[in-house]
Amino acid sequence: MHSLIREHRSFFLGATLAALALRLFFFVYFPVVTDDSRVYADLATNWLQHGIYGQTQGGQPEKPTMPTDTRLPGYPAFLAGIFWLFGSGNVKAVLLTQILFDLATCLIVADLARRAISERAARIAFVLAALCPFLANYAAVELTETLEIFFTALALDCAAAALNRMYDARVGMGIPSASSGQALDRSSRKLWAATGAAIAACILLRPDGGILLAAVALYLAVLAWQRRTDGKNMADVLVAGIIVAVFALAPLVPWTIRNFRTLHHFQPLAPRYATDADELVPRGFNRWVKTWIVDYVSVEEIYWNVPGDKIDPQKLPSRALDNATERDRTLAAVADYNEAQDMTPELDARFANLAADRIRAHPVRYYVVLPLLRVADMWLHPRTEILPPDVRWWEFNDDAPRSFAAVGFGLLNLAYVATALLALVRRPPGIRWAGLLVGFLLLRSAFLGTLENPEPRYTLECYPVVIVLASSLLAQRNRQAE
Repeated sequence: MHSLIREHRSFFLGATLAALALRLFFFVYFPVVTDDSRVYADLATNWLQHGIYGQTQGGQPEKPTMPTDTRLPGYPAFLAGIFWLFGSGNVKAVLLTQILFDLATCLIVADLARRAISERAARIAFVLAALCPFLANYAAVELTETLEIFFTALALDCAAAALNRMYDARVGMGIPSASSGQALDRSSRKLWAATGAAIAACILLRPDGGILLAAVALYLAVLAWQRRTDGKNMADVLVAGIIVAVFALAPLVPWTIRNFRTLHHFQPLAPRYATDADELVPRGFNRWVKTWIVDYVSVEEIYWNVPGDKIDPQKLPSRALDNATERDRTLAAVADYNEAQDMTPELDARFANLAADRIRAHPVRYYVVLPLLRVADMWLHPRTEILPPDVRWWEFNDDAPRSFAAVGFGLLNLAYVATALLALVRRPPGIRWAGLLVGFLLLRSAFLGTLENPEPRYTLECYPVVIVLASSLLAQRNRQAE
């Protein structure tokens, strides 16, 4: 990559300056601190000042800090480091540091495209990443996304480098032809260790970072099976898998021990709903939501309102009320919730019964149709959820310019995704390790379909792969034009 940058110094310098300007624009005009941001900052501050990984009770500093495992320690550790260097609560320093990480992500994505496709594709991928407003936008948000995307790209790039050393790449499907199967050399072992370490960082930032580990493990398993079928030694593939798994999972050991000793339960990651052990999880309500929710607007207007805010029954889509009897039961449960704006165990059980009846009546809708629609919404949403456009941007009611901006973001997102999809359909020659890249996309999308809160940001971790695939098609078109 160094030689490519030196050869095209002016190109990379200009693209980097444009990338920096775009990110500084979001930093100046659209910095975002969410409720989750405040939770992470509280964890970091307590960890730094009191040596306790815990949350301030009731948000009041005079109350004791209680240990917790509701969030993994990766992002709080990052914040604690920034706060130690630049002062407690210094959000600007956090966002500026994230901008540097995001600029580094652009280079890593370009390097991945260089290893998987060509130097021409690397330059295109760098521009696509540098000018991507969706990556730039979240660099100005105090959340895990920027770091998660960075380490995802890093893990894939290290894996591609390791595979390039292990195998003679064959053009096409990304299924390599087996090499001699000799033991891994020192450089290969280091690359696989770096892959595992980057995956560990992903997991410590967000529990779903483990999907990347599953994708790499599955791809290596396919390679090992191919070796066995061809009657060749598969020891190097197995060793690579062991190295990745050890380095990816080892950092979770002290976290698991800490949770067992401090909180007295086994928790290697974080609770599914980011709740403490004594908090009520409205599982019945959540399951009922999954029987009808498909879009982000319902997340903001209904799902996030529970508990603490009223549910507007007028905002329920028609698919949430299949018949008159169900409509009466649902509206009665919503009305009872709105009285106290709290989800009691009895009320949660009523929503659970509603969910069970709906699933029994329409199992295909629940297990197949709705998950596919949720995934589609996460991939195709305009990605303006933390920008000024209203969540119902398509209605053009309050602010037409912002709605037009949302449409523009939606079309741009569609262009990225459609170009990557077209690259897979047409299968331009020269995409190496496509099985690994596509496998990660499919596994992550399948997981996201199981969630009851289809937030578009959850697909941003896939954007390094989207950009690499898109660059393959654009590089081929550019070559043909010449």
